[in-house]
Amino acid sequence: MNSFGHIFKLTTFGESHGEAVGGVIDGMPAGIAIDMEFIQNELDRRRPGQSKITTSRKEADRVELLSGVFEGRSTGCPIGFIVRNTNQHSQDYENMRCVFRPSHADYTYHYKYGVRDHRGGGRSSARITISRCVAGALAKLALRQAGISIQAYTAQVGNIALERDYRLYDLSKTETNAVRCPDDEKAAQIEELIWKIKGEGDTIGGVIACVVKGCPAGLGEPEFGKLHAALGSAMLSINAVKGFEYGEGFPGAAARGSEQNDAFVSTGGGITTATNHSGGIQGGISNGQDIYFRVAFKPVATLLMEQGTVDLEGNPAKLTARGRHDSCVLPRAVPIVEAMAAMTILDYYLLNKTVRL
Repeated sequence: MNSFGHIFKLTTFGESHGEAVGGVIDGMPAGIAIDMEFIQNELDRRRPGQSKITTSRKEADRVELLSGVFEGRSTGCPIGFIVRNTNQHSQDYENMRCVFRPSHADYTYHYKYGVRDHRGGGRSSARITISRCVAGALAKLALRQAGISIQAYTAQVGNIALERDYRLYDLSKTETNAVRCPDDEKAAQIEELIWKIKGEGDTIGGVIACVVKGCPAGLGEPEFGKLHAALGSAMLSINAVKGFEYGEGFPGAAARGSEQNDAFVSTGGGITTATNHSGGIQGGISNGQDIYFRVAFKPVATLLMEQGTVDLEGNPAKLTARGRHDSCVLPRAVPIVEAMAAMTILDYYLLNKTVRL
């Protein structure tokens, strides 16, 4: 289960404090212009040490493509890549060697495998999402040729939230602040809240919204490969994600069908819908409208304050984490959400090419 996708497929490797993280991408269409500056920028959006509100771990996160590219274009062969770890502080985790961090993957990994890498969480660390961002960047480059774009943004942290309707905001402003929120006033409030929480040694969660534009109708399968199910699976595979909803989501459960149904209308360009409560997906298949969804992230499990726990033998223990940790993952998770969406949409785009000539 270290691989993701059907046709566009990513297999990842590495640990937080190992030599490197990386992966192999199979199924990348041939002839795609490979923009290394764009790929590196996607990694820079995810990397640690971006601002005072993120972890202070200093990593350049320089990606090396090892195969599958010739004279600036994809060859259709597997693309191998690697990003080396250069700034591990493994000694910061020594006090966690024999105890389990509450709500972390420590206990479940130990129970499943009988062994775990306590340094930064090992394979369960969010640092492994580097591989997803590289693959997502390549997927975005391929989708760009099909006129498909993906934009995520921070929609909520704690009780500070934007309106649910993404059309009320200029999403191009997302990258203009440290928290990746397209509303300047809310962004300032969110940044202040995260800074306060960080000073207390605590953590806080929130919601990332994402919009896919230009997706053609017809992507998705009618039964067990529904497009929204694939997107949900992709998002729920991200560290700290606790919930996924698309279209009107949970609030739509309180509405009537007469309020939720998207009426079909004819235009000069064909058939469309007058509204988009469905979130661009009907019957598990894209309908050509914007696909929009929301992803809920829990507060980070590692706290810089004392917590009760147990050791490997089940004896009561106390733990105060040391080291460099995020108090809120939302700002750095925005590109990860985009990456998983890009890989999913490209995979289903390629799948669709196999069922219709």
